[in-house]
Amino acid sequence: MAAGIINGGGSTDPNKILPMKYKWARVHYKKGVANNWVPEEVPMQQDVELWKKPGGLSEDERRMILWNLGFFSTAESLTANNLVLAIYRHITNPEARQYILRQSYEEAVHTDTFIYCCDTLGLNPDEIYKMYENIPSIKEKDEFVVDMTKNVFDPSFTTEGTENIQRFVHDLVGYYVIMEGIFFYAGFVMMLSMLRKNRMVGVGEQFQFILRDESVHLAFGADLINTIVQENPEIWTPAFKKELTDNIMKGVELEKKYADDALPRGIVGLTPTTVKQYVEHIADRRLERIGLERQYHKDNPFPWMSEIIDMPKEKNFFETRVTEYKTGELDW
Repeated sequence: MAAGIINGGGSTDPNKILPMKYKWARVHYKKGVANNWVPEEVPMQQDVELWKKPGGLSEDERRMILWNLGFFSTAESLTANNLVLAIYRHITNPEARQYILRQSYEEAVHTDTFIYCCDTLGLNPDEIYKMYENIPSIKEKDEFVVDMTKNVFDPSFTTEGTENIQRFVHDLVGYYVIMEGIFFYAGFVMMLSMLRKNRMVGVGEQFQFILRDESVHLAFGADLINTIVQENPEIWTPAFKKELTDNIMKGVELEKKYADDALPRGIVGLTPTTVKQYVEHIADRRLERIGLERQYHKDNPFPWMSEIIDMPKEKNFFETRVTEYKTGELDW
């Protein structure tokens, strides 16, 4: 087997980045660099005033915000652990590794975002950071991803042979497609709907920047999966494709359950039904992006999500310091 993106029987020198074999990895790295930001750029004084103002937010709005801070605060650490402790070890191509290092930095920025939000709003960190243990709909999502990505954490695991390459792709789908591509998106649409209404704009702007980062993570993950399949076509059996599709659909059901829990009654412009339709819509896009068939055939109920992604950072959010922010693509 010729040297490829994983060291499954080939010989790749991870220290020799030139000449590059996978130009798409370099493109994603440069997009990540262009998207650079830190949470302290975003002022939150109006968020603090609204959060503390009696009657400033409805109970449903407060619940929705807390549920999403609770999920994302630990989910970002979980994604970083997957990257640094497992995926990086098995991706031996140097330009792909360079992007993974960039993504790892971005996960650290995302983790810092939720520290910043909790500190600024004066939230109880024990409450927020234990929600992944105490809230069943959050716990189920985290446990599902941990179970789906356990192969690569086995110290004895290698990508030698067809079965092991399938196991590796299985875990990559769990990480990139389900965790980053589905489990984050009900939360994104909830929090960005608040931004659209100029409520909790500081938190909303930070979620906007995280979404832009995630758009590049998703694109890299899909290209990584597709490249491994292209280089190892024997793994792409009907049974394996069905297994991956079933896993993604299970992830959709868990995300819909989470949407019901975080948003039990709905707020203006946002209902559990439309959020769940959105999750099904993006799941079809994820499936197609890695060569699997659509399952839901649902229209996008939130076309404004594309506008949120494309909104330039030069837009001045209530005296936000003007800084350049180039967007990554979200072309699924």
